[in-house]
Amino acid sequence: MAHPSHPVAELDGRPMTDEALLATALTGYGHFTTMRVTGAHRVRGLDLHLARLVRDCGVLFGTEPDTAAVVRSVRRAVERNRAAVTPGDDVVVRVSLIAPEFDVVRPPAAAVPRVLVTVREAPAARLAPLRVRTARYVREMPTVKHSSLLGALHTRRAAQLDGWDDVLFIDREGRVTEGATWNVGFVRDGDVVWPRGDALAGVTAALLRRTEPGSSAQVAATELAAMDAAFATNAGFGVRPLAAVDGTRFDPGHPVLDRLHRAYLAVPAQPL
Repeated sequence: MAHPSHPVAELDGRPMTDEALLATALTGYGHFTTMRVTGAHRVRGLDLHLARLVRDCGVLFGTEPDTAAVVRSVRRAVERNRAAVTPGDDVVVRVSLIAPEFDVVRPPAAAVPRVLVTVREAPAARLAPLRVRTARYVREMPTVKHSSLLGALHTRRAAQLDGWDDVLFIDREGRVTEGATWNVGFVRDGDVVWPRGDALAGVTAALLRRTEPGSSAQVAATELAAMDAAFATNAGFGVRPLAAVDGTRFDPGHPVLDRLHRAYLAVPAQPL
């Protein structure tokens, strides 16, 4: 079984070479989406993942990707590499659009990116609640799921070195925005509250908001004590409770969180 931090990778439908990896590492210019693929080759929100790739590709490369080719690459990578990761079970697939030949001195107006697919073991459907601390940080180009994770991962690392599980970002005005690699939501008086601010709109959160629209509001870090529960969302684990943010504790067993978990599992998954 492959270690989660060492996924198997394919570039344009072929095993990735060291040369391609080196070329990509030199710039880090690209974008991606991460999806959970079931044992039956289905994905919740596949259309939203593909729409994200199209949107972000236009922003970064000035072109539109061939989404049918992307789907074929994902299907092939899963079929070939599932046994090396976790036979028969869900896997997490990251689809990155990269341009190894991208000119850093004179970036082209338009570039045709290549499709890098990595496959790794999926986390359990229900994970232990997270204890997170806040940090003032706003990602560069927060509405684009770009490959530049330096700031987010450095901030996460600092939190974990201090004994926390993860980090929750707040902006310069002290408003909650997002986690390092996840969206955040809160429960107040039985209703879901989605923070409004400069953050990446996650696919999992978008799927949940179709059945749990709740309310959208700016949430100051100083207002967290007024919330009854808090949760994280991403495609890897779905819905995960937060047990604490800084010194504020939340109820990880709140019934609304179970309702959100069941609502997410009930989302029909689309075939690859």
